[in-house]
Amino acid sequence: MAHLVNPLATPAQLYNLKSSSQLPDDLQEVVFTTTQCLTQAAGLLLELPQSTTAQASVLLARYWLVDSPMMHEFSDVSAAALFIVSKMGPLPQSARDIANVYAYLLSSQSPLLRAEKPTGDNPAEYYLSESDYYAFQNRILALEARILYALSFNTHVSLPHPLAITYLQTLDFLGLGDKKDISARVMQHLNTALLSPQMLYVTHQPHALATAAIYCAARDFGAKMPESAWWEVFDVDREELGFLVVGLMSVDNIMRKRREDMPWMNEGAVTRSKVEAEMKQRGLRVGNGTKRGNDEEDEVMRMMDSR
Repeated sequence: MAHLVNPLATPAQLYNLKSSSQLPDDLQEVVFTTTQCLTQAAGLLLELPQSTTAQASVLLARYWLVDSPMMHEFSDVSAAALFIVSKMGPLPQSARDIANVYAYLLSSQSPLLRAEKPTGDNPAEYYLSESDYYAFQNRILALEARILYALSFNTHVSLPHPLAITYLQTLDFLGLGDKKDISARVMQHLNTALLSPQMLYVTHQPHALATAAIYCAARDFGAKMPESAWWEVFDVDREELGFLVVGLMSVDNIMRKRREDMPWMNEGAVTRSKVEAEMKQRGLRVGNGTKRGNDEEDEVMRMMDSR
């Protein structure tokens, strides 16, 4: 049964994530969710199976439990996670292919996370020179080693999607018509859970995620479920199910609220420089405790660097 379970985050790791990054809760949510969106978009453009992209998203979440998200550029961590997982899958991707995809997604021509779709198509905006490519490759290879070391080379990821299919069959929800729609909605909820700022894939086991997704999908369609506590058959208690259902249903509202509060989120992929600028505007610390809210101190540091 070991292949059906995942290593879960400990309370100490979850606390360390908040303290080491020194990010406010709202910015931490933004960084996690938008980076996972970037990972999913890259997987689509690379034509990777969703299982491969989902595993990369889980590895990324596990890595950020060990190292602060502010230690590296968010897109680099996303690319390195995809690079690692694709090696073990049926469609390994070269560093150059991944570099080209991320260059496009980070460019002004990409519609990802933009309120307005870019007009026209200017390939020069996402052209990757040889020097830029080699710099990207060096960063990804270094991050590959760092991620593997941080995870103790444990890259096993058990996804809830196959379990959800088995559970749907047990509940007689596989078939045509409405049953087919419910099956598709279950997969949508499981994919949405990858984006949850509550990091549901590293705090709950696959069987619990699958059960919660089925509950949400059945409620969406008003499907008739067994009157008994059917979730207990799948080894999920009421409290855990309730927490996961709330987490799954709140992702969209959380991000809509964040986009309203922080308009710069609607201007393309979120980068570390954007987050640092936001924290500087709030007068907060960034990175590993470096004060960035004091303009005079920043000026002195720039003068010292120039010497």
